[in-house]
Order: sequence, then structure tokens, then C-alpha cells
Amino acid sequence: MWFDVLGFLVCAVIIFFSGKKLSFYGDQIAEVTGMGKAWVGLILMAAVTSLPEMMVGISSSMVLESADLAVGDIIGSCAFNLGILTLMDLFTPKDKPLFQNVSQSHILAASFGIILIGMAGLGIYLNENFVLIPSIGLFALSFAVVYLISVRTIYRYQKVHPQIQPVSTTTSHLSLKKIILMYCIFALIIIVTAFALPHFAEGIAQKTGLGQTFVGTLFLAISTSLPEIAVSLAAVRIGSTDMAVGNLLGSNLFNPFILFLDDIFYTKGYLLKDASDSHIVSIFFVILMSCVAIIGVMFPQKEKKIFMAADTLVIFIFYTINMIILYQLSR
Repeated sequence: MWFDVLGFLVCAVIIFFSGKKLSFYGDQIAEVTGMGKAWVGLILMAAVTSLPEMMVGISSSMVLESADLAVGDIIGSCAFNLGILTLMDLFTPKDKPLFQNVSQSHILAASFGIILIGMAGLGIYLNENFVLIPSIGLFALSFAVVYLISVRTIYRYQKVHPQIQPVSTTTSHLSLKKIILMYCIFALIIIVTAFALPHFAEGIAQKTGLGQTFVGTLFLAISTSLPEIAVSLAAVRIGSTDMAVGNLLGSNLFNPFILFLDDIFYTKGYLLKDASDSHIVSIFFVILMSCVAIIGVMFPQKEKKIFMAADTLVIFIFYTINMIILYQLSR
């Protein structure tokens, strides 16, 4: 038991610090190449910080053959990413709540995220197996299609409605070759560490009796979302909340796409059909939290009445209720 807990914590710490470095060098790539930072934050950075979810999902699907851990990690990460918005709001000034400082263009990413996570819930709920090719369900394949459509749509929107680019507080003195090399090194560290993470999570699930659905949604999701935490808090400290919110919502856009990859490596059956129906509860709350985030961006609070704004407080309450319900279902 303690070996699994210790191994889990060590992996989590490695992912946190490596994710922070990986994000830094990803930002440097944008700086040196001249790519738009808004685009990099939504696509490149979101994919980078979702790298642990990808490796955990592949490991859970291919090695452990656990649909619950793979699906729970993705859906739980989407929920936790929205929960990070609450954490970020705690570090913003009282007269400048989180959503007051972000662009309304994030509404598009959040809306596509709702579509993707809703499709995942439908795939889990339906009894019929909609199969397009052997071992890959139609819903899983549709994640890839919708993700590519969303990326193109957001790109076209940003060309018509360009965002204010966050000001960089650092100037790179490294060559592009050196930056890419460091980027690849930290990416490799995260891949290896994230690949081992599900083994410790499975041990915790078995020895505590909490079940793979709860462990995957809570512990795995939090640990694989550590890069998002590192990036978000760093962005808030330099006053670039717009980039941080874009990274989180972009990660929620990329995470369902990972289910498509997981389904390819899951040869035991069909990923969504073999996952527990309890995941629908988390999907429901992810949709609720995303809707609150959209409302918050469209109608931002002028100031915080307490330690956080009303919108981020509601998101925190929804996340807490989600975890309580999952815990009760896992007992």
C-alpha cells in the first residue's frame, strides 16, 4: 500500500516540475519561431500539458487493459482543469476576478469541449456498439474528427478576431535547436513517468477498495493535470490569465481526442462500452462547469464579494459535489 502511494507521489512530483519546464520551452519555441502565442497556448501548450493524460491513457489501455482508469483519467482531468480556474481566481486581485481578464474567444473552445465530452457520455450510455472498423468504436473515431474541426474553426476565428498577445517577461538566449532539444528531453521524462503512473494507481485502487473509477477520476486526473497547474499559476503570477485560461480550455478540447488514441490501444473490447456508467456523472458535471465558465466569460463579475468570484465558486461547488457522488458510488 505505502509503496504504491510513495511511487504515485514521486511520479506526480516529477510530472509537475517536468511539465513546468516543458511548458517553458514550448513558450520559447513560440517566441523564437514567431508563432502566435494565443494559438500556441490553445493548441501546442494544451497538447503539451495533456501529454501525461495521453501516456497514462495508453498505459491503462494497452498494458493494464483498464477502460475505467483510461476513461476516468480523461474525464477527471477535464473536471479538474475547470477546478483549476477556481485556484487561479484565488490569486487574482479582488477588483479583477479571473474571467474579467480573459478574451471571449475562449467561449468557442469551451463550447467545442462540451460537444466532445457530451459525445463521450453518449458513447458510454448507449447499449449498442457502433463499430466502424474492428476494435474502434464510431464515437471514439468521431472525437478525432470533431477535434480537427474545432482546431480549424478556432484558428479561423482567431484570424478574424486576433487576441492580445501576452507579454513575455523573458527573452530567450538559446538557439532554436537547443530549445527543441530541451523540450524533447522533458517530454521524454513525462512520457516515461506517466507510463508508470497507472500501475501505482491500480495498486491504490485494489488495496483501498475505492475502485478504479474513483481513483482514475480523482488521483490519476489530478496527477496528470499537474502541468496545467504549473502553467496556470505561473501565468497568473506574470498577469497572463488569458493564456492560462486558454491552456486549460484547450486541454479540455484535446483530452477527449486522447480517448480516440486510447481506443486504438485498447484491444480487449470497446473502450467506452467497457468503462463504468458512473463516468456519466462526471461528464454531467464537466458540462455544468463548462457552462458556468462560458457564462463567466460572457458576463464577468466586476469584483469578488468574498475570496473568489461567484462563477468560480459555483465551479468549485460542482467539482466537490462530483467527487462526493463518485466516492459514494465507489463504496
